[in-house]
Amino acid sequence: MQGHIGRQLQQRFNELAPQERRVASFILDHFEDLAVYSAADLARLSGVSKATVTRLFRRLGYADFKAVKAHARELRHYGVPLAAASDALGEGAERFARHLAREQENLHRCLERVSATGFDAVVSALDAAPRLAVAGYRNSYPLALHFRQQLLQARSGVALWPAPNQSLAEEIAELDSAAVVVLFGFRRRPRVFDALVDTLAARGQRCLLIGDATASRYDDRVAWRLECPLDSVSAFDSYAAPMSLICLLANALLHRRLATGRARIDDVTALYESLEELAP
Repeated sequence: MQGHIGRQLQQRFNELAPQERRVASFILDHFEDLAVYSAADLARLSGVSKATVTRLFRRLGYADFKAVKAHARELRHYGVPLAAASDALGEGAERFARHLAREQENLHRCLERVSATGFDAVVSALDAAPRLAVAGYRNSYPLALHFRQQLLQARSGVALWPAPNQSLAEEIAELDSAAVVVLFGFRRRPRVFDALVDTLAARGQRCLLIGDATASRYDDRVAWRLECPLDSVSAFDSYAAPMSLICLLANALLHRRLATGRARIDDVTALYESLEELAP
């Protein structure tokens, strides 16, 4: 992927001609909307000629404006935070309405992609596996941690990867073919994630992958994949849909083993009190 056009404009701003700076300033102020503008729109809104717009993009290494728009869409697809236009959030109550509408849309899209039979197959696997491992990197790590803590209240034998300052080789070697690995792989994954998926697949390990649309590239290496959109009204991704899916999975697992799950919750609660770990 070519270098971030926003950073290029910032770094080279002082090198630009005055008319080119007008275009650059407009782009930096409206970066979230760059993919929907035409070159003529940019020229009109910046108060310059279309030739100036074309000259600026060629100076930055783009063949034409189509290449610029493709770059902007690629950045957002891979999770690069793009500062939205100043009015993207709305004002007052409209701000909350826009946010709520986007969150509801994300959750609806997440759940409509999950079939009842597919979901039941995932829950059955999480219930039957003698051992589970839950893994995630970067923004996916808090999701993995939370899911692991939810699972631990209903069943035993749930590991979290990676442990601080520890390697994964020993953890993977501990698993047998009956174990299930839950991978959280949302966009902007580190390179090691690919190696982890490949290694688990080569060993015949059953994996559940929870991620956004960019995780579809791993479909041929995992047993199940659940997709959660992360779209928000502005630059930063929203993880509300994944957290909701985690809640649904954990509750479904608990109800699959309700008697033993309740007994374990009671035991954990008693230990909380004995250790005085939770404030009243």
